[in-house]
Amino acid sequence: MSASNYLFPPSPVYSLPVRGKEGRYPVKRIFCVGRNYHAHAVEMGRPVDKATMKPFYFMKDASTLVESGATVPYPTGSSNYHYEMELVVAIGKEGFRISEADADQLIYAYAAGLDMTRRDLQLVAREQGRPWDLGKNFEKSAVCTELVPAAGLGVLQKGAIDLKVNGETRQSSDLSMLIWDLRELIADLSKFYHLQPGDLIYTGTPEGVGAVVSGDRITGTVEGIGEVSLNIGAAE
Repeated sequence: MSASNYLFPPSPVYSLPVRGKEGRYPVKRIFCVGRNYHAHAVEMGRPVDKATMKPFYFMKDASTLVESGATVPYPTGSSNYHYEMELVVAIGKEGFRISEADADQLIYAYAAGLDMTRRDLQLVAREQGRPWDLGKNFEKSAVCTELVPAAGLGVLQKGAIDLKVNGETRQSSDLSMLIWDLRELIADLSKFYHLQPGDLIYTGTPEGVGAVVSGDRITGTVEGIGEVSLNIGAAE
């Protein structure tokens, strides 16, 4: 169907560069894992017992995607704007009801990402038993580096993950501290969704989350994958 058949222009395709590739990775969906590091779960007042609990997820629209290095405005409606540093997994094959043993076959690439959060709005929603959309799924809230193909890297099970604000370390942990590892997350998600090429999974953040203000610069790294950066601009 040509563009002239629509009442208004269709949404653009949101995408990310891939290291060593000319083509870009078109983003379909963004899944985010909540409370996947024990220390972060504790600091949020919601400890996790893996023996009795399952992973839980929320989503961000593909339109929330912003590439590393950007400057974004301080978000409207919030006075407590937080960073969350995360390893991002890019899916490269279709998969439904995948076993943990086969989950690595779906991994196309990795990236370093930021799940930016209107914490005040998220906490109000949480306490009232309402969806987190206002706190999580808002414009320019999913920051991501270029993708690094997983070929040769295997399934990441360890590696430093850290974040700095204006050069000061705020988060410092290791991927080995994930409560549910990458295989477990992919297998679990595939019970509920037909995973597709173009799906991103933000795998959770370590402890040390906190607020930023206009003028701050965030930098974060995942060992062997890359560095994500974000500048916080003035409110609109």
